[in-house]
Amino acid sequence: MSVCRHGLLVLFCGWLLLASGAAAAELYGRPLTLVEETRISTILAAPKAYVGKEVLVRGVVIDVCSRRGCWLELAGDAPGQKIQVKVTDGEIVFPMEARGRQALVQGLVEELSLTLEETVRWHRHLAEEEGRPFDERSVTAPETIYRIRGLGARIES
Repeated sequence: MSVCRHGLLVLFCGWLLLASGAAAAELYGRPLTLVEETRISTILAAPKAYVGKEVLVRGVVIDVCSRRGCWLELAGDAPGQKIQVKVTDGEIVFPMEARGRQALVQGLVEELSLTLEETVRWHRHLAEEEGRPFDERSVTAPETIYRIRGLGARIES
């Protein structure tokens, strides 16, 4: 093989490696079937309008459940916004390595209207997961949580 052909072969193999790495993504749960994305900021601006609807959202994974990988949080398109994606325990397990990576998630928007006691339990649970102290007196009112019941996800490499 001539030097020129050998060089072209090396370039072609390098291109294949780059192309396969750029397209690599990890898939979780059901295949994504929706095409049109909904901005997280749009959902959070009028969450009741989306309750029960299936959406496709995109964002950077900012946190993952450290115990079971049963939820992740996506950063919204507006500063400071985020939305939780919850999946059925054991059905989908998000890896901790997903943090900082771009994700595309399809799921149902759901509303959780918590009583004061449920809100306290929720915040206690979050504090336990994060290994931080929790003071029940810090919760003074019931909360409504909007999140996405995740059905499928694609997390970019």
